Amino acid sequence: MLDQISELVKQFGGEAIVNNQSVPNEQNEAVMNETGNSILSGLKNMVAQGNVNDIAGLLKGGNIDASNPVVKQLTDQLSGNLGQKFGLSSDAASGVAGSMIPKVLGSLIGKANDPNQPGFNVSDIVNSIGGNSGLMDAVSKYGGQFGLDQNKDGKVDMNDATAALSGKSGGFLGGLLGKLFGK
Repeated sequence: MLDQISELVKQFGGEAIVNNQSVPNEQNEAVMNETGNSILSGLKNMVAQGNVNDIAGLLKGGNIDASNPVVKQLTDQLSGNLGQKFGLSSDAASGVAGSMIPKVLGSLIGKANDPNQPGFNVSDIVNSIGGNSGLMDAVSKYGGQFGLDQNKDGKVDMNDATAALSGKSGGFLGGLLGKLFGK
């Protein structure tokens, strides 16, 4: 997953990083690497902290702008990392993060939800950010027994999980995921 995120960072990093006078040219590659690493580690941290509903909303293709709590948290994290690790001013670091996070996440989620994009899929994202939580295994194994086939396609998969999680109550699946992620 880091490779896919890194490719998207390179794709969108031209204006926000490479052509940005606030980012010294000799740091361009390191800033891009930090951007990709911050996105992946930030998503993993959110899952570990139990922010499953926010992640599910993002994966379902919710608004991917500064008002999204996932985007805001990742932007704040990356901005702090860029200031601390590379000495970028607060304005420069915020500018890079504010430009890159929505673009990369929007493209990642768009590609993951597009069946014509092999190599990008929602279950890979969940497995990458969920670690060894067994999220997909639990959903597949127990979901059918509890009526979690949200889209009535005869199987319980990540599309059903995101549909169930984005509901107001979260129901059984919300409780199950809460237990898996320590909530």
